[in-house]
Amino acid sequence: MMSAMTLKGMGRSTSGRRGRAVLLALALAGGALAGAEWPVGAAADSTGPVPAPPPRPAAAPSAEQEYNRGLRARAAKDWTAAVAAFRNAVEQRPAFPEAWNELGYAHKNQRRYDESVRAYDEALRLRPRFPEALEYLGEAYVEMGRLDDARRVLDRLKPLDAGRARELAEVIAKKGK
Repeated sequence: MMSAMTLKGMGRSTSGRRGRAVLLALALAGGALAGAEWPVGAAADSTGPVPAPPPRPAAAPSAEQEYNRGLRARAAKDWTAAVAAFRNAVEQRPAFPEAWNELGYAHKNQRRYDESVRAYDEALRLRPRFPEALEYLGEAYVEMGRLDDARRVLDRLKPLDAGRARELAEVIAKKGK
């Protein structure tokens, strides 16, 4: 930036109104050339407080947090709370087979078998070889009186988990008598 001394050295006078106007014009032009933005007539006020940002809304619980809340409700046998938590989990993360399975289990314990079967179907769509979901789906079918469907599920379960298959076979045998 040019100073008054530079202008004097160039044979120009900086005294008077015209000289000050030239200096101001040069200062503004120098700022513009340097990429600075100088609003005309504006002065910086650095003595005031900085305004606080607007408050952030509380973050919604994650799908995993909702899933864990559902597991706690399941352990307490609070099926209404479990359904709500698992439903929140799958709404946030639709590709969450464990949450779909647990949603089915909570519905099954409320004797809402149609909703239970839909949840197990979604868990198995996401993970076709999911032994726990297969066992619980088979049990839901047994409770609905759909023993043939339960036996088809048992056939799918046998190569995946012999222990769970044995449990489902026992449930089918008890209901079939």
